[in-house]
Amino acid sequence: MSDETSTSTGTGTPAGPQPEPLRFFGTTWVEHDGGYTGRRIGVAVGSLAAAVASCFVLRFAFQGLAIADVGALVNVMVVVMFAVCTALAFRHTSGAFSKRPDPDRQASLRGLLTIGFVGSLLAYCFRSLTEAPGEKLHREEYETAKEQYTRRTTRRAGNPAKKRRRA
Repeated sequence: MSDETSTSTGTGTPAGPQPEPLRFFGTTWVEHDGGYTGRRIGVAVGSLAAAVASCFVLRFAFQGLAIADVGALVNVMVVVMFAVCTALAFRHTSGAFSKRPDPDRQASLRGLLTIGFVGSLLAYCFRSLTEAPGEKLHREEYETAKEQYTRRTTRRAGNPAKKRRRA
């Protein structure tokens, strides 16, 4: 959240916190305008198409292992590795849409998420069927920031030191 303090008369930017833009959506998620629905459909179709294309690439890689005749054990290990990494990447990515991930944990899982990239693409696709990925988290943060800004900027009525005491 950026906390702009300029007034709307000077720069054209309203005073107060500004919504954080989401990838592929910008700030259209705030009011669901500017082609928001079309973008959601496009993101869902695009991430699903990328996941399908990725599966074809993985299939060709697996066929390469079969041609190399590396053995049944290696084939099983590769399939299990991709299945487990895909499931973990799906779970991690879908969880990251509802709460901010820990940066240290994110860095330590980078390799696993890279191997399980199909799971991340599928999580992105499924989330965009209901909302912009990360919209709920950003909306909660934005509403909290607006509420805090309103509380900070609301003025009191009068000076409490000059208040008369009731008898």
